Formats: sequence, C-alpha cells, structure tokens
Amino acid sequence: MILTEEQIDALKELINIGVGRASGVLSSMIECKISLQVPHIKVLTLSELNDEVERIGHGRLAAVKLGFKGSFAGTAALVFPPDSAAKLVSLLVREETDTPDLDSVRVGTLNEVGNIVINGVMGSVANVLKQHIDYSLPTYVEDSLEHMLAAGVAGNEIMILLAHTRFAVEEYMIEGNIVLLFESKSFGSLILAIDRDLRQ
Repeated sequence: MILTEEQIDALKELINIGVGRASGVLSSMIECKISLQVPHIKVLTLSELNDEVERIGHGRLAAVKLGFKGSFAGTAALVFPPDSAAKLVSLLVREETDTPDLDSVRVGTLNEVGNIVINGVMGSVANVLKQHIDYSLPTYVEDSLEHMLAAGVAGNEIMILLAHTRFAVEEYMIEGNIVLLFESKSFGSLILAIDRDLRQ
C-alpha cells in the first residue's frame, strides 16, 4: 500500500500526540523531565522490514509487547537495544546499571514504560480517529526482532508502522523503536479513518 505524504504526516502526528502524553506521565512519575521525540516513521511490509533490521539490531533486543483489537487489530511493541534498555532502567530507578538488584526490577520497569508509551500512542489513535480499541496485558520479551514480529502475527499479510523514538532524559539520549503490526485489512481501515478525519 502506497501512502500519500498527507497520510504519512497524519500518522506521525498521531504518534507524536501519543508519545507527548506518555512523556508527561513518565516525567511526573520520576519527577524529572523526559522528552520523547519521533523524528520519522516508515510504513513497511514484513519483507521490507529486513532492511531495517540492520539499523535496529540483529541480536537480542528488549521489548514490551501487547496485542490490540477492535476497530483495528494487531500487535504493538516498544523495542530497545540492550544498552539503551539498561540505561533507561538505571535512570528511572536511580541506580547504576551494574547494581546487583537492577535485574530484579528491569522487567517491571520496562514493562511499565512500554505500557505507558504504547497505550499513549494507541490511545491517541483511538481518540483522535474516534475508534474503539481493546488491549491485552503487556508482556516483556528479549529476542531478535525477526522472532518477535513472527510471533506477533499469523502469516505475512501485515503492514508495519515503524517509528524511531528518542528518549531524552537529563543529558542522556536513549534510542528505541515503536513497532505497530497491523493485519492488512486493519491497516486499510486505519487509513480510511485517517482519510475521513483529514476531510473534516
């Protein structure tokens, strides 16, 4: 599916609204300003994603995933390289990354961050487009991007919305990616809803 520049801009705006809300929630939680930015987004098929794996990473990545259904159906994930995940956790819990107890809070902390960011993004999509979406509980996984995505869908008839995300916390810059996998029919419904919104 080839999108117009207007449709791409609308998708980016929806995601930026969501990460803006999420950054406000995270900032109030730790009493420290967290700025989330989405410099660019890409819409890809599963086969086209292979070109992105080189940038995101071939090895084990840390991710929080949750499924969604309703007006749109698919899987959403917030994915971090291991070093960015460790840095984010240490900043949020105010402990050094080599602290022995850090592993015990790592999963819970990243799960909470992922849940806030993903719900912020999907909530903005649902609210702005006036659609209904139900979510599953978030789950934390460490795996390659290819395995994560393969487990999130059945078959190759999917569209992937990939949003590169930057977390700016104090003087630190942490990289991550928001990955939204839509069943092909659901992605078409999303674009139709965006088109209706653009015409209003």
